[in-house]
Amino acid sequence: MSVSRIARRISSPKKAITTVALAAATAGLVLTAAPAQAATTNSPAQAKAIAHKMIPNAAQYAAFSKIVEHESGWDVDAMNSSSGAYGLVQALPGSKMAAAGSDWKTNAKTQIKWGLDYMNSRYGSPTAAWSFWQANGWY
Repeated sequence: MSVSRIARRISSPKKAITTVALAAATAGLVLTAAPAQAATTNSPAQAKAIAHKMIPNAAQYAAFSKIVEHESGWDVDAMNSSSGAYGLVQALPGSKMAAAGSDWKTNAKTQIKWGLDYMNSRYGSPTAAWSFWQANGWY
């Protein structure tokens, strides 16, 4: 194939993509489109590590961790079947966490960020939120 022919194909993205797809199909390969946003569901251990990085103060981390342990067991996908509360911090409705990121359903970091912002704005800190939780069984 000549250089000018390659240049024409590159200058025409649709033709270039079609050519690549045809070549891949001929070779027996399957091309798939990557999802716009890959799932990032984190394990409990990963979520704890993320929270530790985001909350360097030991007392604040401990309080945050106790709340999350009681609320969701560090399960990013936890859902309360009665109320519909969702995620690590059991936001109600869960869609509130979209304020912290569009990946709120699956990303521990996004859920932790939203939970910290909530605890800081409503109670002043995770330790104050934990004190409230201990007195009321919820926060």
